[in-house]
Amino acid sequence: MKPGETGVKKLKMSSAEMVTRAKERIEEIGTEEGIRLFEDPDVVFVDIRDVRERQKLGFIPGSIHCPRGMLEFWVDPESPYFKDVFAEDKKFVFHCASGWRSALSVSTLNDMGFEAAHLKDGFNDWAKQGGPVEQSP
Repeated sequence: MKPGETGVKKLKMSSAEMVTRAKERIEEIGTEEGIRLFEDPDVVFVDIRDVRERQKLGFIPGSIHCPRGMLEFWVDPESPYFKDVFAEDKKFVFHCASGWRSALSVSTLNDMGFEAAHLKDGFNDWAKQGGPVEQSP
């Protein structure tokens, strides 16, 4: 069933609209720029995809894997789950497969006071454009 059909309640805001709104207020990095930033030691790429996506499709070499469900807790110094990497004075660039999850994530992080950017078109475009990809052993 689709929204509006019997039994399916239409939401106040669709996921697509949430992504659009998030992208209007965050820093987006295009794939070409991201590939240029790859060699910068002051940039940390953070992969929020599911571990199975990383294992199947590969990942940006040196990227930090942070499961989407733990993101807010890992960046919050007051959380018992805080990860020291997020205290480093570096530029953090988050990504998912296509840029939707990372847009929502970075919007939330910015609301928390954690400055970050995201790969606008995600890992899929990174790999398609020839960005470095490492495969899981």
